[in-house]
Amino acid sequence: MSTGFRVVALAGDAFAPLFPLGDEELRERGMRRLVVDSTPGFPCRVSLVDANVGERVLLLPFEHHDVASPYRASGPIFVREGAVTARPAVNEIPDVLRRRPQSLRAYDAQAMLVAAEVAEGHGLDERIPALLEDPRVAYLHLHNARPGCFNCRVERA
Repeated sequence: MSTGFRVVALAGDAFAPLFPLGDEELRERGMRRLVVDSTPGFPCRVSLVDANVGERVLLLPFEHHDVASPYRASGPIFVREGAVTARPAVNEIPDVLRRRPQSLRAYDAQAMLVAAEVAEGHGLDERIPALLEDPRVAYLHLHNARPGCFNCRVERA
């Protein structure tokens, strides 16, 4: 029997206060405001969709694994202006994840890595449940395999 899962997007409320900031204020925080010039290419971690040409996004550093373990991690993410937090249904995989090869990282309850693999986006329906069937695994992180950027967290449903 396959393990049910839920893809968890980042909360949009955390990023909304950044959009009114000026470009210099953003730069001081290590952030950049960009206008999307091609799609796909600017995957939003809040809405879990690729931004459309002409949309404004922020490119910012984000601590996606804020844990007391050697696997604490941060990296760059895109967030669309006005993005609403995605809430995919159980076992739903957003197209933004299916379009790209993914690095799947499985962590235990102590935030220690217990498994990792790379899968094509179209193979996530099989690979996510397979990793979650391991009783040691508490949650997964998905990253774009080529640039290595964090996409989302995956939990058991």
